[in-house]
Amino acid sequence: MKQKLKIALPKGSLQESTISLFTNAGFEVSNISRSYYLSFDDPEIEAVLMRAQEIPRYVQLGVFDAGISGKDWITENRADVEEICELCYAKQGLRPVKIVLAVPEKSEIKSVKDLNGKIIATELVNLTRDYLKKHRVRCDVEFSWGATEIKAGHLVDAIVEITETGTTILSHGLKIIDVIMESTPRFFANRNAWKNSWKKEKMTRIALLLEGALNASRKVGLKMNAQKKHIPAILKKLPAIKKPTISRLSTKNWYALETIIDKKEAKEIIPELKKLGASGIVEYSINKLVY
Repeated sequence: MKQKLKIALPKGSLQESTISLFTNAGFEVSNISRSYYLSFDDPEIEAVLMRAQEIPRYVQLGVFDAGISGKDWITENRADVEEICELCYAKQGLRPVKIVLAVPEKSEIKSVKDLNGKIIATELVNLTRDYLKKHRVRCDVEFSWGATEIKAGHLVDAIVEITETGTTILSHGLKIIDVIMESTPRFFANRNAWKNSWKKEKMTRIALLLEGALNASRKVGLKMNAQKKHIPAILKKLPAIKKPTISRLSTKNWYALETIIDKKEAKEIIPELKKLGASGIVEYSINKLVY
């Protein structure tokens, strides 16, 4: 009987970006509408969608061999799991989310120290209590089932909430008075599963491909041709992981150069390269970048 690796992936806000990450890593992933089961083109992977909040606990218990969830939810669950790698992505971009302490804009609460005897609403009850204990503040922490922003100033004095951009918090007339932590998704394993040589090798390979896809998403490749006399100036302009690849062309004193740069730098660098004598400049996407 073929061995299987059971993986739990986040349903909800991270679902689309997580499936896209696996797709970019080289896996074909599909799921029937409203189904919690995912189909991989790898018969050794058995994947299920579930709430990110619950994944760390079920991985610790061994229901799943591995999972992806935020560092915040691993901390909240106090989950004892083997962290394999950090995957810096979110619903809208390649950045961490923030767990913030927020109060109404007109509140007299200016810092965590002003919360003694007050009430906080949050989904992250354990994480919030640990934060308050660290600052020696005593107040009630209530679990919130959702729509937490609307409670501040009406039902509670403050909230602790996850935000990517802060826009939703500001739109509800709140202000952030502290950032408790930054959180990114992690690929992690059940400790017993990690001791299984086959599963460990499988998870390590998956982690390498996921990290490679994430690395590549921030980069682009550049190809260009240049005369020998222009190469020193072009090399000074080109940022590279190591050094650009330079190949001699059939035309005398002409060379081909190839490198990888940050995607966000391309629009600034390409016109400069043209000025410095580069021609036939091609920018192209890359699927994976493994350091």
